Amino acid sequence: MDICSTKRPAAICAVVALAAGLATNAGATTLADIFAVADRINQQAKASQAKVDALSDETRDLFHTYRTTLKDVEGLRVLNANKERMIARQEREMAEIRENMEKVTGVERQVTPLMDRMVTALEQFIRLDIPILREEREDRARRLRDTLDRQDVAVSEKFSQVLQAYQIENDYGRALDAYTGQIDVDGVERVVDILYVGRVALLYQTTDGAETGHWNRQEKRWEVLDDSYQAAVRNGIRMARSQAALNLLPVPVRLEESK
Repeated sequence: MDICSTKRPAAICAVVALAAGLATNAGATTLADIFAVADRINQQAKASQAKVDALSDETRDLFHTYRTTLKDVEGLRVLNANKERMIARQEREMAEIRENMEKVTGVERQVTPLMDRMVTALEQFIRLDIPILREEREDRARRLRDTLDRQDVAVSEKFSQVLQAYQIENDYGRALDAYTGQIDVDGVERVVDILYVGRVALLYQTTDGAETGHWNRQEKRWEVLDDSYQAAVRNGIRMARSQAALNLLPVPVRLEESK
């Protein structure tokens, strides 16, 4: 009988043939033993093939991981390049900021004494000027002086407040306004309505309208005017308080004699 005439795998047939040869030589080996050896060898071959297949799958997975890692590395390279450019730009900006800070420090050293002189001039001007809202203006100058001495206020803010104070003083010279205040007339304190027409004239009138006067620049005191200015000053106070339409307003102006 031909051992390989049955439908067995070629590998088994080869093993069977080999085993048959061995059996011929040994003489004691049975056919069942030969097929058992063939099946065992075939199982070992299948196990080896399974290991090869597993290694192939693992290799394929490793290759996929390798390609993914390469993409990640390339992405990191691009990101690092962007970060390097960003860092370089920030370093340039920091250098410019340091340079500007050095310039600002130099400017501060020049501006600080300038502001001190400006506030000193403002204080002197208020003392010498006609007494328009004098208490309010002196209080503003004191606050400004205190601000200059503070370390928690930026130099730019200090300078802004100084300029604002100068602007307010400048506005007094162009305004028509009235307010209620207390003045000394010939040693008598009284509460009156005060009218100022820029810095051209500073006048007052009692609340009952019985007395009208003005600030004498030369003698630096309040003095009474005759009744000819009574109606004009009353109308001026009403115009300043938006109680009457603006109109021509006659005011006393004393001219200094030329020497």
